[in-house]
Amino acid sequence: MTSKAGLVWSILLITAGIVSLAFIFYTLFPGKVPSVAGQYFTPSEIERARHYQQIMRLLGIMAFLAQVVCLVWLVAGTRAMAWSDTVLRITGGRYYPALIIYFISIWILLKVVALPFNFYGGFIVQHQWGFSTQNLGSWWMDYLKGGVLELVLAGIGVTLLFWSSGRWPHTWWAVAALFLSGWLFISTFLWPLLVAPLFNRFQPIEEGPVKTTVDRLAERAGLKIKEILVMDASRRTTKANAYFTGLGSTKRIVLYDNLLKNYPLEEVEAVIAHEMAHWQRGHIFRSLLWSVGANFLLLGMLYAVLKITFTYEIARPGPYPPHLLVATLLFLQLVSFLGQPLQNAISRHYEREADRVALQLTGNPDAMIRLHIDLARKNLSDIAPPPFITWLTASHPSPLERIREAEEVTR
Repeated sequence: MTSKAGLVWSILLITAGIVSLAFIFYTLFPGKVPSVAGQYFTPSEIERARHYQQIMRLLGIMAFLAQVVCLVWLVAGTRAMAWSDTVLRITGGRYYPALIIYFISIWILLKVVALPFNFYGGFIVQHQWGFSTQNLGSWWMDYLKGGVLELVLAGIGVTLLFWSSGRWPHTWWAVAALFLSGWLFISTFLWPLLVAPLFNRFQPIEEGPVKTTVDRLAERAGLKIKEILVMDASRRTTKANAYFTGLGSTKRIVLYDNLLKNYPLEEVEAVIAHEMAHWQRGHIFRSLLWSVGANFLLLGMLYAVLKITFTYEIARPGPYPPHLLVATLLFLQLVSFLGQPLQNAISRHYEREADRVALQLTGNPDAMIRLHIDLARKNLSDIAPPPFITWLTASHPSPLERIREAEEVTR
């Protein structure tokens, strides 16, 4: 490793460490909630939501740090290389079988490291706080299905990435970014058809007041809505939500059945209008375009860092040796973590825009205000997170901010 490479890795690790410590500090000591929050929530509601969010945030950052430490442990010594050499001997020097076995072993190791945090946060905490409706077998089934899907897709991606490093030694990063960008569009199109049904059942919304509301809002928004689906979310959680997904002919709005069961029609209308706003303003497509640019930047940076870190290995003809996978994963973990503020700032901008359009579609800011109050109470959302937490991890504006913006319309 060159001195320049050591400097780059040190900057990445130290910066990620400082940001992580700041995140932990503001999670444990979030400060006071603005007094105006008392107009909508009781002190006990605010405190209960903060306590729940503290637990979930700490589990999330601990899982991240545990995986980073594991990868650093492999990269810092000769462990990653020794592991790679062992796999190559086992496979008789056959490169691609060795690469696949090596990837699977690293993937399993990282999954094992993160499993205690995922299980505690995704199953135990959700039961303790009255959210989860899953039994243990159902949780494990979801976890295993998601894991197998991730393993297959990531395995294909890693194989293609390393193959391209041998085929295009100096430009593989651009080829990989181009392929990954194309895959983002394809997967966004196919996800609602092939993947989502593996985990939930979806039914077209029935004729009735909600369907009538959908038709009226779609006409106002100038949209041709082919599918509004209801998802059986209550099989897993008591939380309510909705989302817009798909691309082209697979575009659809999905509503949790909990939303329809537990929220009044005016609030359901506000949710549907918000998701239609995402559709009308092309937020999925615009997000994909941002992702394309990020892919080229991220993989270009990866190539530059690998080039100065593993000068000898990269200079050799043929695809990169398997042990470079560990450094690749470490780099992607760190840069993705440090890139969250930009990604989430874009997401919050889209959410604010969708809220404004939704208010224009419904003309009912009072319902929007009640919706955000009810969602925050029932989902235990942090009413007003510390600014640092919002900057780093919040994909949506805080409930208090969204309530105050809706109130501006009534003045």
